Amino acid sequence: MATTIANMTKKEFTEILSQVVEQKLIEILGDPEEGKILKENVRKRLIRQKKSVTAGERGEDIHRVISRLGLQ
Repeated sequence: MATTIANMTKKEFTEILSQVVEQKLIEILGDPEEGKILKENVRKRLIRQKKSVTAGERGEDIHRVISRLGLQ
């Protein structure tokens, strides 16, 4: 997909620019999370949360959130 900046919306351009800057910073500075170890209790909590969301016990449908916040 060849798109020129002139054909992009401000939002599209901002998103692409943000991604490029983040990628370059990681290339230059390295990934700040690389090599870090997740504590066991945090890992277990994240797993429980993921299971709850998958089972529909937690979280809210993204379409409901968008509608509730008037972001359409």
